[in-house]
Amino acid sequence: MSANVNISTSATQTSSAKQTQQTNEIDLMALFGALLDRKFFIAAVTAVFAIVGVAIAILSTPIYKATAMIQVEESGGSVPGFDDMAGMFESSSKSVTEIELLKSRSVIGEAVDALKLNIVAEPNLFPVIGGRTFRKFQAVEQGDVALPSFGASSYAWGGEKIEVFRFDVPKNAIGRGFTLLAHGENKFSLLNADGSAILKGRVGEELSNSNYALTVKKLIARAGTTFTIKRNDRLNTIVSLQSGIGASEKGKDSGIVNLSFQHKDAAYAESVLNKIAEIYVRRNVERNSAEAKKSLDFLEVQLPEIKKQLEHSEALFNDYQKDQQSVNITLETQGILEQIVELDTKLQELDLQRLAMSRKFKRNHPNYQGIVQQIAAVQQQRDDLANKITDLPETQQKLLRLTRDVEVGNEIYMMLLGKVQELDIVRAGTVGNVRIIDVAEVNTTKPVKPKKSLIAVMATMLGGMFAIAIVLVQKALHKGVEDPSEIEAIGMPVYASVPFSTHQDKLTGFVKGRKRKVHQAHNVLAVDNPADLSIEALRSLRTSLHFAMMEAKNNVIAISGPSPGVGKSFISANLGAVLAQSGQKVLIIDADMRKGYLQKQFNLKWEDGLSDYLSGQMSLEQITKSTKVKGLDVITRGQVPPNPSELLMHSHFSDLIAAVKDKYDIVLVDTPPILAVTDPAIVGGHAGSMLLVTRFGQNALKEIDYARQRFEQNGIDVKGVVFNGVVKKASNAYGYYGYYNYEYKSDK
Repeated sequence: MSANVNISTSATQTSSAKQTQQTNEIDLMALFGALLDRKFFIAAVTAVFAIVGVAIAILSTPIYKATAMIQVEESGGSVPGFDDMAGMFESSSKSVTEIELLKSRSVIGEAVDALKLNIVAEPNLFPVIGGRTFRKFQAVEQGDVALPSFGASSYAWGGEKIEVFRFDVPKNAIGRGFTLLAHGENKFSLLNADGSAILKGRVGEELSNSNYALTVKKLIARAGTTFTIKRNDRLNTIVSLQSGIGASEKGKDSGIVNLSFQHKDAAYAESVLNKIAEIYVRRNVERNSAEAKKSLDFLEVQLPEIKKQLEHSEALFNDYQKDQQSVNITLETQGILEQIVELDTKLQELDLQRLAMSRKFKRNHPNYQGIVQQIAAVQQQRDDLANKITDLPETQQKLLRLTRDVEVGNEIYMMLLGKVQELDIVRAGTVGNVRIIDVAEVNTTKPVKPKKSLIAVMATMLGGMFAIAIVLVQKALHKGVEDPSEIEAIGMPVYASVPFSTHQDKLTGFVKGRKRKVHQAHNVLAVDNPADLSIEALRSLRTSLHFAMMEAKNNVIAISGPSPGVGKSFISANLGAVLAQSGQKVLIIDADMRKGYLQKQFNLKWEDGLSDYLSGQMSLEQITKSTKVKGLDVITRGQVPPNPSELLMHSHFSDLIAAVKDKYDIVLVDTPPILAVTDPAIVGGHAGSMLLVTRFGQNALKEIDYARQRFEQNGIDVKGVVFNGVVKKASNAYGYYGYYNYEYKSDK
């Protein structure tokens, strides 16, 4: 027993898994089918996006890219001949540092000032197409401008140029656009926003008033052409350029830096990048020669002091020689003197280096401490020699000191003079550690933007995705039933699925007043095209009704729908015709006294109809109209009454049904939508059968269920559903559902 349970459970799980897999597969295939159904919509939207993308690519202003290249070299450790003063000339420039210096406010700001980049003056172009027209114009002679199109003479159409040297405005007008109007013959006016003139003058004149100043260097334009001119904030212009300048090292530690700048004006981009590179290189030279200048200034301050000390030492030496009557030093003293002079000279040099170090480093810096230690070592050597001097005679000691002071002072003075000359040479020959390899150039035949092919492809892809998204969203939001099995799942049998008829669509047009070109045909599809698939489906319905009506209380069939536009009148008219063609005597009553139009189906007049009978104005014989279909009679709606529901509740309607059900084999009553009015519930009380017509993709399942509940609340049982207007859609075909009706015509 347990084994049987396990087998049953396993089988159930396997079946459930297969069902889930099949459902997922159906959903995916149904989505694919939905896309196929809307393929023309998707293609149209994609085409529109593609056309717009191509238009944008063609009409967009091209952006050109100026490129330049600079080389950043490693700085030398010291100036030649100045190894002992290397600390004064150390440099650690790197590419990253140089890039930041190049994009600094000081460099960019100088370029802004030099090129007047914060002053913007441009011709006004015609919207959308004006830019392309302006760019495509080619002047035959210098100064030629294009003729205006569309009578828009205030716009520039090609060849117009303007150069502004100066434009000063009040602070509150910075960044605001002004209009410059050309008058011809190099005359112009500067206009305010309200059109009033601020300044008037000619090209080359310095115009000014209390608030504004303007100097136009060049103006080529027709009389009446307008330009927009404005002065932007200097800092904002600098920041904008900083973000626009591209700088990157080419390869790791290569020292080669690529520069780039993009702008719609190729010449503008080239001049801006060249100016920035020029300023940057010049400032680099100035920065590198600055330390040499500082050292030179320091030595020039020391030289007068050293010279003064030397002159004083020479005077003392000469005076002593006179007093002692040219006393000479001995050979021993001469040897000591030479050593002392050498050490004192070295001490003076080291002390100068220490002073230079103190201007750059703190006292605890290793470089500074190294100089101090060297001074101490030399000083110790000198002190040792000084002890030997005390053993000499006093005359020799004094003569040695005076001679030492003169020789040491002379050595130091000559050394400093030499260093001053060398520093002058270094400063004059400084070239910096940066140089321009390639000046800025622009390839005007190949703008970097827009990427026309990319824009066209992306626009096409975006259009396709947008269209697909719309279709899928509509599919998700659309609640209309497209599968009759959904209706059957809520317990309502579907008697027939009636395909949508293109032939009926034409007939509907004729009913609404279109003229026939060939012949006057009947407006009932069952008569006009009896082989239509829709009529075949109604013949199937006829068979189903035959068996369904066996248990009905009478032969009256009421036909309604959940909402307007489901095609219940089409079903009523053609079902009646099909029943009549089978040899039965049929009556169709148009009980939709508000909007009924069955009379149009049969080319009848609406007068003398149901409402006239119910109001007691006419008899049954007077309102019954015969049709061209043998065995088929029709009662039209009559005049539109103010109270259709009350008329249907009158005993006259009961009498009418009682009279016609015995006179005809089948009575079809076309009623209004049940969810709109109560008329169908009233009529349904007199009918033996109730059919509910729903339309493919229009009525939601809940809507259909509500319609059934409305009938049930009034004690009326809906026999079945007619699923009308079924369209053979790929979403249904791929979802394993389609209406399986086939055309089967006789050979001619």
